[in-house]
Amino acid sequence: MTCAEKTNAHPYESLMPETVLDALATLGLHGDGRLMALNSYENRVYLAHLEDGRALVLKFYRPDRWSDAQIAEEHSFSNELLVDEVPAVAPLVLQGATLHRHGGFAFSVSPYRGGRRPELDDFEVLEWVGRFLARIHQVGAARPFIERPALDLHSYGLAARDWLLGQAMIPPGMRRDWERACGEACALVAGTALGSAPGSALKKLRLHGDLHPGNILWTPTDRPGGGPHFVDLDDARTGFAVQDLWMLLSGDRAQRSAQLGGLLDGYEQLRAFDRRELALIEPLRTLRQIHYSAWLARRWSDPIFPINFPWFGSDDYWREQVRMLQAQCEAMALEPLRA
Repeated sequence: MTCAEKTNAHPYESLMPETVLDALATLGLHGDGRLMALNSYENRVYLAHLEDGRALVLKFYRPDRWSDAQIAEEHSFSNELLVDEVPAVAPLVLQGATLHRHGGFAFSVSPYRGGRRPELDDFEVLEWVGRFLARIHQVGAARPFIERPALDLHSYGLAARDWLLGQAMIPPGMRRDWERACGEACALVAGTALGSAPGSALKKLRLHGDLHPGNILWTPTDRPGGGPHFVDLDDARTGFAVQDLWMLLSGDRAQRSAQLGGLLDGYEQLRAFDRRELALIEPLRTLRQIHYSAWLARRWSDPIFPINFPWFGSDDYWREQVRMLQAQCEAMALEPLRA
């Protein structure tokens, strides 16, 4: 490899298996050689087996994404959840710290938790998840994030839009249509609490932030500690409680209403939910769509992204984004989902 190629290489290209095992060894933990990469695009995550029989998960944070102070807030939030007996997975305190450095990377070590996706068409499962979501939000409401950003129109919509347009990431033939559709969608979001609309009395709190079904691990309820375990607080932010509910809904409107009803039946056993937040579901979906395109574009220099998202960036991709943004404008004009 030439010097120029080394300069242009993505940082993760230097994260080799021996680097991961050496990072463990710096903490007095000795792997038995078995190492498996776990599904993660944003960071690099590995399951390591130790000589003493334990299994641990190492998370190597993407360089230059979060500051140490922002990562510390994630770790603190995770630990607060554990203290409150919420089944979240938090980094271990090793050598007096939860964040460590090796080979140019910041990393953490957590206990391994197995499980499968929850059956979110099962009312009992929905109710159970809803109760734990309420407990997560009880902890989240106890104090604010200081370093972590908020999930709002600016951070997830306008900043992403402006970056995409400024980097010329959109094909010239699709740029005008996408910019127009994105502008119309953002204008509708601006009229909600996500755009800091005047008179909004909705309360913000610390959130999981990315609570899709893949971030809940379900273990059989007939085992000790069975039920849901919440993982990956990497996207923890400040926002509205409904952010941690809407990504668990799927299907047609009737199905989503039924699922929402199950979640809220559990949630409201422990914590009040402001039903006005239901009007934010489609605006939040819209912002996530815009943010997702910018996320893919920002990560394109990471070799794993072109391999796993080969369709990104084509005229067809952006044409579909225009169609989806137009559909979101229509969805935001409808009556909010009810439970």
